[in-house]
Amino acid sequence: MFPLRDSEPSYSKPVVTTLLIVINVLIFLFEFSLAPYYRDLFIRTYGLVPDEFSFSSVFTSMFLHGGWMHVLGNMWFLWIFGDNVEDILGHGKYLLFYLACGVAAALAQVLVDPTSRVPTVGASGAIAGIMGAYMVKFPHSRVHTLIFVFLFITTIDVPAWLMLIYWFFIQFFNGFGSIGYSHVSQGGGVAYMAHVGGFVAGALLIMLLVPRRRSTPPPDYYWR
Repeated sequence: MFPLRDSEPSYSKPVVTTLLIVINVLIFLFEFSLAPYYRDLFIRTYGLVPDEFSFSSVFTSMFLHGGWMHVLGNMWFLWIFGDNVEDILGHGKYLLFYLACGVAAALAQVLVDPTSRVPTVGASGAIAGIMGAYMVKFPHSRVHTLIFVFLFITTIDVPAWLMLIYWFFIQFFNGFGSIGYSHVSQGGGVAYMAHVGGFVAGALLIMLLVPRRRSTPPPDYYWR
């Protein structure tokens, strides 16, 4: 299932969400401009390598991506779900929340594969945290979703909780299935446990934070 838009209105401008998207895209464009050797060196230097763990790489790795589909997919999910979480937390608290979920996601991946020398990159873990928070706060929102049924493509509206729980369990079972399996010889893979860790962190952390009061929507409030 691939989300196209959600029904939950946002009553404020998603300033931080937009800024995060711009930063991620600009950094990826810089990566893409590098020659292959220097691009690999850049990713290894600033990506998170569990066997060479450093807290600085936990943060820098959140803003790196491995390819066009990686960055575009991540930014699309951030755009769909991020604005509403930003709306209830406020800009500053939302940014800290995003970074905290990214840290939790990175640590979850390191814990299950601490000796890996494959760089982990991407905003997926932090965005998974946003999705976990969205599920807790907006479970009855409707998500207009693209689905593939054999050779046919169609769209349906599904409850947010159903789509996000479905996404989470795919990550969960794939993650536990990959424990003990090295991706080094295959040249990389998906950091499923980072997705799981980020999602759980976001769902728990949002319950500890006090959302700001949402004002009555003005005539031109933001909606997708």
